[in-house]
Amino acid sequence: MAITAKQVKELREMTGAGMMDAKKALVETDGDMEGAIDWLRTKGLAKAAKKSGRTAAEGLVAVKVDGGKGVAVEVNSETDFVAKNAEFQAMVSGIANVALTVSDVEALANADMGGKPVSEAITDKIATIGENMSLRRMASVEGDVVAAYVHNAAADGLGQIGVLVALKGGNEEFGKQVGMHIAAMSPAALNEAELDPAIVEKERQVQIDIAKESGKPDAVIEKMIVGRMKKFLAEVTLLGQQFALDTDKTVEQAAKDAGAEIVGFVRMQVGEGIEKKEEDFAAEVAKAAQG
Repeated sequence: MAITAKQVKELREMTGAGMMDAKKALVETDGDMEGAIDWLRTKGLAKAAKKSGRTAAEGLVAVKVDGGKGVAVEVNSETDFVAKNAEFQAMVSGIANVALTVSDVEALANADMGGKPVSEAITDKIATIGENMSLRRMASVEGDVVAAYVHNAAADGLGQIGVLVALKGGNEEFGKQVGMHIAAMSPAALNEAELDPAIVEKERQVQIDIAKESGKPDAVIEKMIVGRMKKFLAEVTLLGQQFALDTDKTVEQAAKDAGAEIVGFVRMQVGEGIEKKEEDFAAEVAKAAQG
């Protein structure tokens, strides 16, 4: 099978192996990632392969703001203990600084940090700290004013939930208030236009099925669905939600009162969407004993 550059890059980031070694491993194993890792291990070419198979679902989110741009970066580790490690925190903070200069996570992985690519810096840290780590994602916003908020902060700009809010007009203080709201209420999108159509359609179908169970006439059902969808959209979009700091207003109204327009936001939470492997303690100790 044809081996893609993306596969080679992924294997390199997971193992710290050289580009040609990673490509050869994938060729030898017909593109099977786990098989390629094992192949590299048998050849002594995988610097961090023993760590790479372990689930990294803890870690930190870092947020940085420079003028009208803000970035959020998630770097994962296996345990929250490592997230409290000063070395790990310094690395994540440094990666976020670099993120201000690039446009996406792929560019970030290849960007220079202290004379080497970010991906290599992470691989080196895997070796010294002894846990699997990964650069998972980054996101950015731009606006006249960009405010950052971190929930459960482990250090300055680092925590479990990082939020960025981009405003047209307004000020940083209001932006941080909106950031607190976003951290708590986790809106799915800024407004209805930016909401994933699949989410809307799925909810509409659920409401249709619920309404049909009522046995009411079709005309009544249609009105029920319209009303319920309006309520749903208000609950999941930032501008439609009741403002956590003043529930008499929507977030959109609160922004208008503050002389601001919210033009974008990012909410990033450590480990969201990662399936964690659960092992009992005895099995974990036995696995460790086997190397």
